[in-house]
Amino acid sequence: MEMKLELVPVPVSDVDRAKDFYANKLGFNVDLDERFSEKLRVVQLTPPGSACSICIGEGIVQTSPGSVQGLHLVVSDIHAARAELVERGVEIQPVEELTAPGKPSVAYAHFADPDGNTWTLQKLPY
Repeated sequence: MEMKLELVPVPVSDVDRAKDFYANKLGFNVDLDERFSEKLRVVQLTPPGSACSICIGEGIVQTSPGSVQGLHLVVSDIHAARAELVERGVEIQPVEELTAPGKPSVAYAHFADPDGNTWTLQKLPY
């Protein structure tokens, strides 16, 4: 049986502010922004090159804004990706490389959205 993760809900307090952050600062594509009722608004955004999207909005999940932690965006050049995000105004930590004896290093750079949901740029050793 094949299963694909294609949508991750991310709870936010201000949908328009979060949409601006993900679309304009991170460069995610806005796939959908629809108000289905007074209590339900769905905004689906997809990172460039990704098969998985995020969903923000109103009436989607009951979890608290900022409660999603540790989502990873895998990139081929972490230094270039970090520099581009810094240029767009994202507050992102310096690149950190982790390694174990006899193993190639993996690089990370951490940041958060305006609500405190945390993200990590990750460069795998391939």
